[in-house]
Amino acid sequence: MVSVVASLVLGLVLLVAAGLKASGGVNARAALATYGIRGGAAWVVWAAVIVVEVVLGITVAVGLDAAAQAAALFMAGACLVQVGAIAAGRTGAPCGCFGARGRVGKASAGRAAVLAAAFALLPLPPRDDVTTQGWLAIGLGVALAGLVALSVVVLALAREVGMLRLSVAPRGALEVDHEGPEIGSRLPLLEGEIGPGQIGLAVFTSEGCGLCRALAPTVALFGMHAAVVLRTYDEVVDADAWAAADVPGSPFAVALDADGTVLAIGTFNTGAQLESVLAAAERRRGAVRA
Repeated sequence: MVSVVASLVLGLVLLVAAGLKASGGVNARAALATYGIRGGAAWVVWAAVIVVEVVLGITVAVGLDAAAQAAALFMAGACLVQVGAIAAGRTGAPCGCFGARGRVGKASAGRAAVLAAAFALLPLPPRDDVTTQGWLAIGLGVALAGLVALSVVVLALAREVGMLRLSVAPRGALEVDHEGPEIGSRLPLLEGEIGPGQIGLAVFTSEGCGLCRALAPTVALFGMHAAVVLRTYDEVVDADAWAAADVPGSPFAVALDADGTVLAIGTFNTGAQLESVLAAAERRRGAVRA
């Protein structure tokens, strides 16, 4: 059973390496420049290595001794190539072992040497027939390993998405000239409802707007803030307010000062964009008072 598990694990290593090289695409091929392989030759070598690793991975997992010996020679060659790159002063350059990532160094060369030794020793243990319970145990182990790998991938993906969101500047609400009330004009909405230090927020919605319905809970949260006086205006029920504000479409927001002065406007698709309307209103109100 130990021999069977070892064959499956080592075969999986080769298949994963081939999959990462294939998914690496251009970057994986570019890594071959570390070994002096460029241009059309890089494409041929990249494709050939993927095919070899797939074939060896499958045949090693099946338990063919000849495949294990071939894989040992393949990994020994990879080790020698990396040692040559280190000797040529290319330590730290992309190694291309597992796709686009990985760097040439003692660790990568040592890893290749260890794998070569593991493949060479693979045919030595006796390969006993595996019982049904043995296969169930192997299957359970593979499933658990898959769950761990999937968890790692999900966490890594979440981190990358988080970094991407941090690197992309948030977009504010769409404020277009001559769409909606002009900034600085007076709009007879929320009269007498906005207290000192508060900002009136008029949100225009329509019954047929799916986005309006989806954002309704978020919009309601803004109305819970002590500094915000919120009121929504339906396209049909509050047609007069729509006409007075010259609303171009929904959802649309207008931020007002206590005297009805329009401080900010904008079409919004997210809560963050609606918040940007309030932020712009606060900034402009402060500038006027200054």
